[in-house]
Amino acid sequence: MTPSVREIDEETIAAYQADGVVLLRGVFADWVEPLRAGTAALMADPSPLERTVKPADGSAPFFQDLCNWQRIPEFRAFVLDPKGAAIAAALMRSRTARFFHDHVLVKQAGTSTVTPWHHDQPYYCVEGQQSVSFWIPLDAVSRAVAMECVRGSHRWAKGYRPMRFNGTRLYAEDDFEEMPDMEAMRPTLDLAAWDMQPGDAIAFNFRTLHAAPGNAAATSRRVFSARWVGDDAVFARRSGTTSPPFKDLVFEDGAPFDAPIFPVIHPS
Repeated sequence: MTPSVREIDEETIAAYQADGVVLLRGVFADWVEPLRAGTAALMADPSPLERTVKPADGSAPFFQDLCNWQRIPEFRAFVLDPKGAAIAAALMRSRTARFFHDHVLVKQAGTSTVTPWHHDQPYYCVEGQQSVSFWIPLDAVSRAVAMECVRGSHRWAKGYRPMRFNGTRLYAEDDFEEMPDMEAMRPTLDLAAWDMQPGDAIAFNFRTLHAAPGNAAATSRRVFSARWVGDDAVFARRSGTTSPPFKDLVFEDGAPFDAPIFPVIHPS
């Protein structure tokens, strides 16, 4: 259902490698309706990993849920589509594309919940330079409510402390740095954000710093995110439970990232 990987040209791949983020117009347009149906099914029957944020000001909630591709048929079909994996592999300049996990993010109309500045790598049980997340809106999204990324931040060679939405640390002890005051730095940052249509995708590296505002729009902002790793992925042992948690995994720190729940989709 997704377009041929040949639509991802070398210029786009080079931009991804240099900036850690690119916009892919219309690459998942054929998947919008299936992913909307899957999102509706998920919201009607969330998993134990559901993490809805209910703002203290009484504004609308921010629904999140993770790791549902094996039980939601539409998500499973998306993950197993070899063309999507091929696009991921091309952007990563990787021989393989291994699926890591899915993440649904629904900011209901009017929610005040801000997604604070962070990068994803410290939350995860995986390390590697070759990674990509597809942030796929299922509704028209203006730049004012879209995710924004800092171009080139995947090359900053720093790890910033992962925090929960309630302001507490994900890990009781860690060696990560405190996140700098990104809003104060805003005039000096090369920020990437776009008006987007359903089926567009922001592709970004796990190390790319990003954030998103609340949703002041009159409609919900539904997003399906799919996350991939490449040839150099290895397991990373953190000092606490990662997000998402994979409690049944047993692995050695630095071992090749290889487990049945993380299937290699490309090459098929």
